[in-house]
Amino acid sequence: MAAAAWQPQEAGLKEIFGLLEQQISPHSDKSQIWQQLQHYSHFPDFNNYLAFILARAEGKPVEVRQAAGLLLKNNLKTVFKSMPLTNQEYIKAELLPCLGSTNRQIRSTVGTIISVVVEISGVLGWPELLHTLVKCLDSNDLTHMEGAMDALSKICEDAPQVLDVESPGSSERLVDIFIPRLLKLFQSSHASLRKLALGSVNQFILLMPPVLNMSMDTYLQGLFVLANDTSSEVRKLVCSAFVQLIEVRPSFIEPHLRNVIEYMLQVNNDPDDDVSLEACEFWSAYCEASLPPENLRPFLPHLIPVLLTNMAYADNDESLLDAEEDGSLPDRDQDLKPHFHSSRFHGSDEAEDDDDDIVNKWNLRKCSAAALDIISNVFGDEILPTLMPFVQSKLSTSDDSSWKQREAAVLALGAIAEGCINGLYPHLSEIVAFLIPLLDDKFPLIRSISCWTLSRFSKFIVQGMGHREGHEQFEKVLTGLLRRILDDNKRVQEAACSAFAILEEESADLLSPRLEIILQHLMCAYGKYQAELRIVYDAIGTLADAVGGELNQPKYLEILMPPLIAKWQQLSNSDKDLFPLLECFTSVAQALGSGFSQFAQPVFQRCLDIIQSQQLAKVDPVSAGVQFDKEFVVCSLDLLSGLTEGLGSGIESLVSQSNLRDLLLQCCLDDSSDIRQSAFALLGDLARVCPIHLRPRLPEFLDVAAKQLNTPKLKETISVANNACWAIGELAIKVNQEISPVVMTVIACLVPILQHSQGLNKSLIENSAITLGRLASVCPELVSPHMEHFMQSWCIALSMIRDDIEKEDAFRGLCAMVKANPSGALSSLVFLCRAIASWHEIRSVELHNEVSQVLLGYKQMLNGAWEQCMSALEPPVKERFPIIKYSFEGGKLVI
Repeated sequence: MAAAAWQPQEAGLKEIFGLLEQQISPHSDKSQIWQQLQHYSHFPDFNNYLAFILARAEGKPVEVRQAAGLLLKNNLKTVFKSMPLTNQEYIKAELLPCLGSTNRQIRSTVGTIISVVVEISGVLGWPELLHTLVKCLDSNDLTHMEGAMDALSKICEDAPQVLDVESPGSSERLVDIFIPRLLKLFQSSHASLRKLALGSVNQFILLMPPVLNMSMDTYLQGLFVLANDTSSEVRKLVCSAFVQLIEVRPSFIEPHLRNVIEYMLQVNNDPDDDVSLEACEFWSAYCEASLPPENLRPFLPHLIPVLLTNMAYADNDESLLDAEEDGSLPDRDQDLKPHFHSSRFHGSDEAEDDDDDIVNKWNLRKCSAAALDIISNVFGDEILPTLMPFVQSKLSTSDDSSWKQREAAVLALGAIAEGCINGLYPHLSEIVAFLIPLLDDKFPLIRSISCWTLSRFSKFIVQGMGHREGHEQFEKVLTGLLRRILDDNKRVQEAACSAFAILEEESADLLSPRLEIILQHLMCAYGKYQAELRIVYDAIGTLADAVGGELNQPKYLEILMPPLIAKWQQLSNSDKDLFPLLECFTSVAQALGSGFSQFAQPVFQRCLDIIQSQQLAKVDPVSAGVQFDKEFVVCSLDLLSGLTEGLGSGIESLVSQSNLRDLLLQCCLDDSSDIRQSAFALLGDLARVCPIHLRPRLPEFLDVAAKQLNTPKLKETISVANNACWAIGELAIKVNQEISPVVMTVIACLVPILQHSQGLNKSLIENSAITLGRLASVCPELVSPHMEHFMQSWCIALSMIRDDIEKEDAFRGLCAMVKANPSGALSSLVFLCRAIASWHEIRSVELHNEVSQVLLGYKQMLNGAWEQCMSALEPPVKERFPIIKYSFEGGKLVI
């Protein structure tokens, strides 16, 4: 074949081999060697050399051959499709014989490269691979079988769909060729083959090709045979199979459920922690599947003690070492968590933070706690008779040697806090009273878990403030958490700050009388903590959100602002420690309102500077002096939104003297959805308070906002569309007729969202309904001729919106359209009535009268048919109508 004609040049081969040797040497200059290798990579046949070294350098160090293979793999990911066909064929031809290499490392490296090639170009264009894999699997030669299985397992893991296609010239699918062979290997005497075969078949559970569906009995029988395999890796894969089946194909194992549950219960205590962890995943998966709880109920008395036992820290848990670290020691790089900022979102179903992430690394302890949490939500109080004696016995111990069991018992109380609250509620005061002293326990991990568990009961602790004992208990929890915020242990500091943030959210303005002492503790922690200030920023921001304007007092600002401003001035515009500080300032600015004006100008200008430098960095990082990072732009836009919301019209003087309008338009056009999401949020906020400064580029803002609603990728960028939709509505009610050129373009985008709302974000549907109404209120003559096409779906959406100013705007548009085109709503009159009945109270007298006139007009228009329309309404809807007190001169409208 032509590809085989290629031969390496001896000098080039020697040079590249030498570089690879140096690359794996611990004493070499890696960057210089990398540059030299990159130089060679520009030669068309460089990857041929790498393939040659990997495949044919027998007698040379295996590490060098592996290095050639790994470099080849990384290169092929980017250049394979653009390589000359002869080079592609050469590399493929060199790889296949290596599946039978006597060296396991070479076989493994080749398997990885083959998987990459298959993922890039599919398998149909490489018939020699299929032939070789089948030949090796059928050979009964362990080396060849392991080589083939290694490659096949990687293909199944990385791209199983490439095998679920028809074989050339045959109706048989490629997966049909391999699944029977893989199932047969379940019976192999070699653990390596059993593991690879089972792992490969497991990859097809989600795809469920017909061949696996038809072979399900054989597959399940194979799983039961392998259930007690001597290899822990095989047992782990058996558990993984059952977990996947219960998640996506529960009907397959329902007939065998009792046996499966008994097995998973058994291996939940496997000597190998990885097997136990995989088995433990089954309980959460079962509870989330559509299987009846009754099947699991008989096993709860056995399962719950297993979970509780596994919730204790293992002796080798790395958290035990971390927990002993003193807060005064310098933070290590691995201590610092990456920060991920969430863009601003205007709507009703904003994602919540996961406050329950009490262990960073997923392990058996964490998984067991998560399983107990979800089991408690399914079975509720009925698990308490089994669980509480165990918890009480562990909590009653006091010796140092049993602290891990005490800690696990406190974790268990937190895990069931939501699901078993009805049964726990009568004893809640006792439980909290027991937990409060544990905040001062000698063991830091008991102090830390006590913070978390108390936070799980925060809602009920706050609710109890109505009576004296509850009020005293709240004070003890509050002061206890504040003490722990100043703990010397880093783990306790973090747990206390997170728990306190949750308590703040639940307490809201109840914290106002305690603001001074809270701020003193938080700012003391701010001075005490080192690089990991994120958790303090979060607590400060949450406090600001909770107490709002109460924070705007000189005595509080003197405590809060100087340290924050000092840090603000200390950090450079490219320092990622700015992210959480920018978020914190956003909440503080919103809370202080006009009180933030004394700090506003430098904060406003710095946000613009950051956005401008980042936009330059995107195209020319050298001139900008920084590398582009969208987080800087997103955080700055969100802080500007916070300033706008806090200062209101007070921000106008800052906007008028800046280039914010032009920067904002650039951000609205950015290719990053996160940047666009925050940009449209700011656009809507500015439209509310200073639309005059948007007017010069209003057509461009409206055009780009409308485009966010008309994209085939709507579901992928739904938060961007949501904010753009909201911003259009805010602009509409401020600029009135100036919006007319884009009205019908926007309506054409909104109507499909309302008509095909299934699976879409609730907030997008609400904002679409509100914006449509706002456009109709401004330009009824443009919208009303088309109202019969969308009236029904629009009214359905309106009826789901809570009473507020935005709903009032939408109904003004509805009334304006009906007045302009009464016949347009006749076919949807029942839906219109339901939408009106969704109001609890229309507070605006003007709108109240307009809605009444609409109903009266239709009653007079329809005469006898009005009663027929009313009879189609459900009783609860009819009952809502008296709430709208339809008063007119000369009497009341009676429906």
